[in-house]
Amino acid sequence: MSQLIHKRWFQTIITVILAALLIYMLHKISFFFQPIFTYIAAIAVPLIGGGILFYLSRPVLQWLERNKVPRVLAILVIFALFLLVGFLIVQYIAPIAQQQFTRLINNFPTMVDMFTDSINYWQQNQDIIPSQFDSALNNVVHNLQSYLENASKILINFISQLIGFVFALVLVPFFLFFMLKDGDKLVPFIKQFLNPRVGSSFEKLARSIDHTLHSFIIGQMTVSVVVGLLLLVGYLIIGLPYSLTLSLFAMFMNVIPFIGPFIAVIPAMLVGLFQDPMMAVYVAIIMVIAQQIEGNLVSPNVMGKALHIHPLTVITLILAAGSLAGFLGLIFAIPAYAVIKAIISHIYQEWLAHRATGEND
Repeated sequence: MSQLIHKRWFQTIITVILAALLIYMLHKISFFFQPIFTYIAAIAVPLIGGGILFYLSRPVLQWLERNKVPRVLAILVIFALFLLVGFLIVQYIAPIAQQQFTRLINNFPTMVDMFTDSINYWQQNQDIIPSQFDSALNNVVHNLQSYLENASKILINFISQLIGFVFALVLVPFFLFFMLKDGDKLVPFIKQFLNPRVGSSFEKLARSIDHTLHSFIIGQMTVSVVVGLLLLVGYLIIGLPYSLTLSLFAMFMNVIPFIGPFIAVIPAMLVGLFQDPMMAVYVAIIMVIAQQIEGNLVSPNVMGKALHIHPLTVITLILAAGSLAGFLGLIFAIPAYAVIKAIISHIYQEWLAHRATGEND
């Protein structure tokens, strides 16, 4: 029996059985964790928002402290910089974007009518159309109104959720202040309750997670801004209408890894198509050029290979997270996976080190 216990396959089976039992027990007592999940959901938005701003502003804080600026004063300077950026956006960018967005919404029915007329004209002037394709086109035309009604319902639901999101954003500055003020005290505070070996391991893990989150947040934000600016310049060169609104949309969509750029180009392609079919071709060319610059120059220098995630893994994670958690899942799937990967890798390395030490002893 003792020989069987030391067999690798037997240990693997026992581990799988114990993991399955643990998952089953957690499922049975899930009601016990419900208050915890409710609490986490309530603070998720200000915590995540404060965390993102923390990583964006921490380099400025460190630079100010290196120049002998007291921490509290440095934090106030950072808040002043955020207010200045917000003022510039509201004063110079938001009015233009709002005007373009309003015109785009007002022209949307005309664009839909043009789309419907084009389909009808194409159907009437084609002699041979596969029956399945013709049926699909008729279905799209006949149900176009219902699609628009569903879209309006989705928009109303999105606006209601956005209002709640805005209220949660009010707490973000408070979270950000205390993260900047006391963020570096968290690891030493936890270490004091651990023995030296475990404390050192925990500190190493915390640094690894911090590096992972810093690389992703700073890198993804920088890449999105650069892509947005490249597209804005390109759209202005070809004279694409609503260029600022479309480039801002592309900038926000590029926050979503891998599939974000494909989502970002769809509205611009549609607007260009209704202007002139060649305009859609120009939009596609500009998008390819922007992605080539981002993929070959910006991302390697900004993000490097800090996350070490295979593209196929990225696609799988995004598909799964989008189905389970919607839009937020698309955004946070990759950093969450990277953090979990860092934790598992750290535990495995610690186990190998402990095993090697035991064998040497």
